[in-house]
Amino acid sequence: KAVIEALSQVDTGATISELCDIAGKAFLDSVGASTGPLYASAFQSASEALSDRLNLDAVSVVVLIEAMTNGIAQRGGAKPGDKTMLDAWYLAAVKAKAKLDVQGSARDCLKAAALGAKSGADATKGMVSQLGRSKKLGQRTIGHVDPGATSAVFIISAWLDAL
Repeated sequence: KAVIEALSQVDTGATISELCDIAGKAFLDSVGASTGPLYASAFQSASEALSDRLNLDAVSVVVLIEAMTNGIAQRGGAKPGDKTMLDAWYLAAVKAKAKLDVQGSARDCLKAAALGAKSGADATKGMVSQLGRSKKLGQRTIGHVDPGATSAVFIISAWLDAL
């Protein structure tokens, strides 16, 4: 809600970088725990990677998702398999890049990213949490999908729906 509200105040000529900066600040200001800072870092990385673009083509969609993945990894120190949001973002980036490599459109790449994120999030159900507050629960985290990974699915799927 905070991101939608912040973006509703933006000039229609804003660059993708400006939109990412606004989204990142909204996450940082309104989302608690580690999720706010992780998504702020993700959007900041995307802002830097996309420069002053006004539109997203297939290459830019992949750059966006890869940059967000890298921002999350750098800020949180997670790696795939740690049962974090990175499990979803990493697979989203891999699948989007694979679709781009076979000449996929922006929509094709985003759809592949959404499916990858869903697969990555679903995979966390069988993992033991290695980071964050849930780490102390150990084996009891098996059987539960990581909430951060689920957030990645929501975000990427919302982008696909909007496109």
